[in-house]
Amino acid sequence: MEERVGLATIAREWGRIGITGFGGPPAHILLLRRLCVEQRRWLGAAEFEDGIAATNLLPGPASTQLAVFTAWRLRGPAGALVGGAAFIVPGLVLILLLSALFLAGDPPRWVLGAAAGAGAAVPAVALQAATALVPASRQRAGGGAARRRWCGYLAAGALAALLTGPWLVLVLIATGITEIAVRRPGGGTSDRRPRGLLPLLAPATAATGGIGALAWVAFKVGALSYGGGFVIIPLMQQDAVHRYHWMTDGQFLNAVALGQITPGPVVQTVAVVGYAAAGVAGGLLAACVAFAPSFLFVLFGAAHFDRLRADRRVQDFLTGAGPAVIGAIAGSTVPLALGLHAWWQAAVLALALFWLLALRRSVVPCLLAAGALGTLAVTAGLPLP
Repeated sequence: MEERVGLATIAREWGRIGITGFGGPPAHILLLRRLCVEQRRWLGAAEFEDGIAATNLLPGPASTQLAVFTAWRLRGPAGALVGGAAFIVPGLVLILLLSALFLAGDPPRWVLGAAAGAGAAVPAVALQAATALVPASRQRAGGGAARRRWCGYLAAGALAALLTGPWLVLVLIATGITEIAVRRPGGGTSDRRPRGLLPLLAPATAATGGIGALAWVAFKVGALSYGGGFVIIPLMQQDAVHRYHWMTDGQFLNAVALGQITPGPVVQTVAVVGYAAAGVAGGLLAACVAFAPSFLFVLFGAAHFDRLRADRRVQDFLTGAGPAVIGAIAGSTVPLALGLHAWWQAAVLALALFWLLALRRSVVPCLLAAGALGTLAVTAGLPLP
């Protein structure tokens, strides 16, 4: 790359994507490619595709890591920090403002209706996210015994989401390590851990409550999650709702919906959980902890991404952990659906399932329409959950 891109330019362009990037990772990747490859020609097409492949090997929010990585390619560490912050901050500010509205002590009735309507569609969104990941993961696994293991990992992830709560991350790591051991020449287990994945093997212990617990929940989202934004649901729900009681089931559904309808990374949902736990300071802390690993992975690992992609053990780990992630996302739809209490929310959920799975339409209009239906329902005198 010959052109030296200014930090002000990076801040402006990555900030614009952070403001207009509705629709999750596919939209973010499209906007980044259009900017860096097609319009400005700062990066070659192959270089950009390699960046997607490398960041998809890492845990945490892949589109955020791609935003940080492309900015790093243009201006090194300073570019990564400026570009990543510009990409994240607009959505973070918006979602904290919406958190103050939706989680207020006595919000207007129409706000509660909109939240209940959008929340009713969230199980359908999670199920769509899981089904969309199945074909590529199944093809990656291969046939024969590998396909049977794939089915086993899928089931393990689903059961873990239903039964293990905050310890789901251990199941995800175990499935990845199992696949490494099985595919290792000669079979059997190995005490060698995959290089480049050491952050995934952090101690799975949390503080008993308070700020330490919030930081641990956010850390799991940023450093110990695989498979895209929706794996945050099973990683956070048990802690946020049942273990620490920061939120009700309905409020957690609202948090997931807010993460979907605001621009920028879906992982912004963690800021809503932080806000519920400790106000604005908690929201900012949760966001900082959740996004810090993305910056660290790029700042300290970007120069080694090619070697990471070529590491067979890394590929095997993801082959095992991938279906477990899909199962966990699918399994999370059960407790999400059980969190719906008003009868009309079941009708909204059915409409959302038809929209997303039968018609295969996009998520953001679905959530906005579900919120509008919720407002109409309570305006017509139907009960709030």
